[in-house]
Amino acid sequence: MAGRIGTLINRWHLRRAAQHWAAQAEAVSGIELAPLHRLRGEAKAMRRQIDRVLQAAEARLGPVAALPRMALGTDWVWRPDVWRRACREAGVIATGARTAVSDDLALYHDCPLGEIALRQTRNRGEADRAPFGLSLDVFGFQGSFLSLALTLPEPAVSGLTLRHLIEVQVVIESDVSLPAFARLNLQHGPNVAQVVSALPTMASGLTVAAFDLAYAGLGQRPVTKAWLDLIFNDPAMTRVTLRDVVVSRRPRAEL
Repeated sequence: MAGRIGTLINRWHLRRAAQHWAAQAEAVSGIELAPLHRLRGEAKAMRRQIDRVLQAAEARLGPVAALPRMALGTDWVWRPDVWRRACREAGVIATGARTAVSDDLALYHDCPLGEIALRQTRNRGEADRAPFGLSLDVFGFQGSFLSLALTLPEPAVSGLTLRHLIEVQVVIESDVSLPAFARLNLQHGPNVAQVVSALPTMASGLTVAAFDLAYAGLGQRPVTKAWLDLIFNDPAMTRVTLRDVVVSRRPRAEL
């Protein structure tokens, strides 16, 4: 009985809250600026909590985010947030030089036209490994570069040595075969080492790039930060959907 009463009370509070915010939405045009600032802050705080609930619910109710089978000895594997859970904003127009997509993903370009759109999509195919994908629509393009930058989390660089291999798996779907590259950036002290790997030119399918840190030109200082650039050449009038992105690392096998 107590549980049923508690449920009824919670539903009553929920209805009252919905009625309150509906009334505020109707009245917002007539509210003075000082109270309006406070109301906006309250609404943003409420939205953050609602977004947390929605993201957690989407993660549980969506397809199982199964990671692919990794090579023997893999000691770290990671799927970025965009491919794991729903973003607060599903779509964005990349008008500036940098557009944040999530905490660990940003788009960079130098095209002045502002004709680049990013949209998170729901993966629904039987072969899809991740719950979500990321579509990149490029119309006119007059820039020299376009790249997606993934900031790798701290566990990726913790204990990283010259014996490690870092691998990125990308499932691509595109309306044309698009030249693309993966570039691993490793900050060690004041310097940044870069290793570039060409991604096989294809319209769709799984592509893999591996980086052997023995050839990265690292010094004696430990790596403190790492990020990965996915670079697309000649992207004008193209739609590219990244169905999945998974980054992993493993020690190189001893010869």
